[in-house]
Amino acid sequence: MRAVTTSSSSPAPDVDVVLPCLNEAAALPWVLGRIPAGWRALVVDNGSTDGSADLARAYGATVVHESRRGFGAACHAGLTAASADIVCFCDCDASLDPGLLVPFVREVCDGEADLVLGRRRPQGRGAWPAHARAGNLALSRMLRRRTGLRLHDLGPLRAARRERLLSLDLDDRRSGYPLQMVVRAADAGWRIAEHDVAYLPRTGASKVTGTWRGTWQAVRDMSRVLREPPRVRAGGGWSRSSPRP
Repeated sequence: MRAVTTSSSSPAPDVDVVLPCLNEAAALPWVLGRIPAGWRALVVDNGSTDGSADLARAYGATVVHESRRGFGAACHAGLTAASADIVCFCDCDASLDPGLLVPFVREVCDGEADLVLGRRRPQGRGAWPAHARAGNLALSRMLRRRTGLRLHDLGPLRAARRERLLSLDLDDRRSGYPLQMVVRAADAGWRIAEHDVAYLPRTGASKVTGTWRGTWQAVRDMSRVLREPPRVRAGGGWSRSSPRP
């Protein structure tokens, strides 16, 4: 594995990688083998029945158990369990190489961005089904209308500072979690960057976008997030502003 530094004279950054996991035993060795040296892998087991948790421990990962089902529930359990200054998120299905997070972390460490996202570029047939792409495109357009952000993807590969992520008070525990992170970061004035990343055919069947039904449910969850009115600071906390006309 590779050692990671932000420059030749700076120490390696303190990084945790949150990996939400539901029956991903077939993909775990590939994913965990690509975690950069010095970073900690947090595999959040969301009720696996295929031995994923034991396999993750065998490969040196820290396992966090989250009994409440849902992508957001698993991601947030990982975020709250993390202790590093910088927290990254990556799917655990071998569709994304966590090593691609290295420049994301460098960008956050150097103060060039507050949240860095990966724009998925499919590699090979079957990497990104047409219905999933259509849903993502629709959400990207709705996000642009809601926040003004000209993002192309709402993919799971991302990096930001832990304390700042916690300050967003994310409360979606389903498929809307990744979008809620972006929306609330935009409301808070964060600098958000997006970079191309290779997107590979996943190992196993998708729990979210593997079917039209799953994609529709995810779009419904995310549409609910987009209907939230912008939040404003009030007395040290967050409150809802009046809905936009």
